[in-house]
Amino acid sequence: MSIEVGSKLQGKVTGITNFGAFVELPGGSTGLVHISEVADNYVKDINDHLKVGDMVEVKVINVEKDGKIGLSIKKAVDRPERPARPERSDSKPYSQRPRHGRQNDNRHARPENFETKMAKFLKDSEDRLSSLKRNTESKRGGRGAKRG
Repeated sequence: MSIEVGSKLQGKVTGITNFGAFVELPGGSTGLVHISEVADNYVKDINDHLKVGDMVEVKVINVEKDGKIGLSIKKAVDRPERPARPERSDSKPYSQRPRHGRQNDNRHARPENFETKMAKFLKDSEDRLSSLKRNTESKRGGRGAKRG
């Protein structure tokens, strides 16, 4: 039996490691379900979800040239499609809708040139650096620190 990407199969968990679970597929081949493909939520310990001997439905997500088979349990589960978003009742284009809570809307302000932005950045950077130096020197007894 050839194993093709996208096919769903029943398999038996034959081994568990800290990075995933090995699943024996029909025909005797074995694939790996990576720990990230076990469940939709974060899996800290795979033993909370699977045990050796469990029968699981898996989906083949990749088959490498060297024969390694990548499997997924979470992709094998059929989920209902999300309902489509309802259409907006507001027929105005986005740019003409009323804005709520935007006091500092300076999109229409004159754009700054590079020199102005760089000067602002340097001033801000120097202020932060001097504040940082002041705080760290006083805590570790560096130059100019008050000793009492």
